[in-house]
Amino acid sequence: MDTLQFHQIDSPIGRLGLVVTPKGLAKVLFECDDIDAERDRADRPAEVPLAAQQLTEYFAGHRTSFTLPLDFRFASGFRTEVLRELARVPFGATTTYKQLAEQVGNPNAVRAVGGACAHNPLPIVVPCHRVLRADGGLGGYRGGTDAKRYLLDKEGIDV
Repeated sequence: MDTLQFHQIDSPIGRLGLVVTPKGLAKVLFECDDIDAERDRADRPAEVPLAAQQLTEYFAGHRTSFTLPLDFRFASGFRTEVLRELARVPFGATTTYKQLAEQVGNPNAVRAVGGACAHNPLPIVVPCHRVLRADGGLGGYRGGTDAKRYLLDKEGIDV
């Protein structure tokens, strides 16, 4: 098993924990995810990883896409397919759970797509905040609806 490293950053939506492996960024944690417990599980603290730099640039308005390796070890099967498709949704654009289900070839899997988004181990970087309900409503977000609204506003999306 690869070494898990932990790093923490402060952001406009609260403290974020980053779990990094030699393969890339594996988790982005919100405060509600119990960052401290995850830090304690890590093998060691990380040097300032590329993910921290890119997230800081994103929040400062200097980055619209992430160019860092991702480690999808905390997702599997259908959820990984959904996350890989979700990673293609560009800055400033949105999609719906139904559209994502169609794009992964399973148009009846809208609820499963919602589950994949709710359990996304890489929020912000794999932008589940860009997924809206079919009626255009905000929908839920593990980091909270205020965080989702902030991220969408940052990208010029008015919901």
